[in-house]
Amino acid sequence: MTLTITDTTMTSDQTAHTARPAPGRQHAWEVSWLPGQILDRNTAITAMTLADTTAERDLHEGDRLWPHIKGWAEELGLTAPDAIVQISQPPNDVNRQQDQVSRQPDREAAD
Repeated sequence: MTLTITDTTMTSDQTAHTARPAPGRQHAWEVSWLPGQILDRNTAITAMTLADTTAERDLHEGDRLWPHIKGWAEELGLTAPDAIVQISQPPNDVNRQQDQVSRQPDREAAD
């Protein structure tokens, strides 16, 4: 489980969810599994840690990680079960569209 955190993205090797700076807002982040919510950098790291930890795991109350899952979810204003359900959904298209735009070749540079 590895989170990669830079000034412009947060990614995980365990989940397709990502976090990116919110357009037009200084010090604000959006996380793909929390569409419409604006987070600060630390809270975005918490959200990505939660997504990374719960990815591809069948977590339930009583699991040794449950107290951590519960605490991280509470930091986000969610219950652990609600967070897990949201994380299990595929990432929203906003971050994917941003990735695709940034990967398209610069046609003016090619001329």
